[in-house]
Amino acid sequence: QVQLVESGGGLVQAGGSLTLPCAASGIIFRVTSMHWYRQAPGKQRELVAVINSNGITNYAGSVKGRFTISRDIDKKMVYLQMNSLKPEDTAVYYCHDGRYGTWGQGTQVTVSS
Repeated sequence: QVQLVESGGGLVQAGGSLTLPCAASGIIFRVTSMHWYRQAPGKQRELVAVINSNGITNYAGSVKGRFTISRDIDKKMVYLQMNSLKPEDTAVYYCHDGRYGTWGQGTQVTVSS
């Protein structure tokens, strides 16, 4: 059974940084892409970052150059490092696996101006 558990959210001032860990179980990273999505109030859930099974990353244009997705295969962890945060980054952030379509419970990130 696949389980994803996010943590690391919180309140941060604009320009600050946060790192969101996602603990995964039941997944083999070498055959699975992992994703970070976010959903702001009143908006659709959007894809923020992807790391594919080969470790290649891709980002939404709005976060490129500020966010970094990474993984630790041995620890079965996926991370989203967020720098230069802006108020428009405020959202619930979700970890997602591309093989089984499992979602984590989400973690709230609030960026104050």
